[in-house]
Amino acid sequence: MKTFEDVVVEWHDHVALVEICRPPLNFFDVTLIEHLAETFESLDQDDRCRAIVLAARGKAFCAGADFSSNGSDLFRPESDNNAITLYKAAARLFACRKPVVGAIHGAAIGGGLGLSLVPDFRVVSPEARFAANFVQLGIHPGFGISLVLPRLIGQQRARLMLLTGRRIKGEEALEYGLADKLVAADRVRAEALALATEIAGCAPLAVESTRATLRQGLVEELQARLEHEFAEQAWLARTADHKEGMAAVGERRPGQFTRS
Repeated sequence: MKTFEDVVVEWHDHVALVEICRPPLNFFDVTLIEHLAETFESLDQDDRCRAIVLAARGKAFCAGADFSSNGSDLFRPESDNNAITLYKAAARLFACRKPVVGAIHGAAIGGGLGLSLVPDFRVVSPEARFAANFVQLGIHPGFGISLVLPRLIGQQRARLMLLTGRRIKGEEALEYGLADKLVAADRVRAEALALATEIAGCAPLAVESTRATLRQGLVEELQARLEHEFAEQAWLARTADHKEGMAAVGERRPGQFTRS
């Protein structure tokens, strides 16, 4: 297995702990998602691995893209590191055959929320924060969130999150079905490993077969949705409202949008 500085694998018997290592906020870019995808694909081919725990170091699970640098390039079709390139790597994550448990100890914002939707289960702390803040940035949701989030928590609750951009805390995430278990922050990783170990104790071929049936058609539908999401992002990225949304979020103030 190839090793990366920003993605570290630690073995716990038949469970592979995959850790994002870009603290404190673990901002993502194309490189990080491709490194995660390559790691997941390697684990798919490793018979030792019967389950994966996806975790992160630092303050946040993943605070999304870093818009203080070149994060806005994600929405520009002419960029070499744009969102469609990233989304192709995201589809590879969802194509993983091994069951995945997420250890979400902090914020999962924007594309970070999308990354938190890759796992089959999420163990969270009360301090966790989930938000699809795209509309506050004047942009369309991405990372497959418009497909996966409604499948997970239902159309109405997903609509509420996607059309307001509001953040929900760990307790509310549990109520929504976005989280499967709520524990103290210092227990998130241990509880995620315990759940993954329980899964890994079952017959691995049967687990993978059952999971594949439950997710039948997801990757194919996701690939089409990702293309649509990027097309919407591409034209919205050229609007004045997107420019204002980026400035407003950076300045921590409400956006003054003009429908232009």
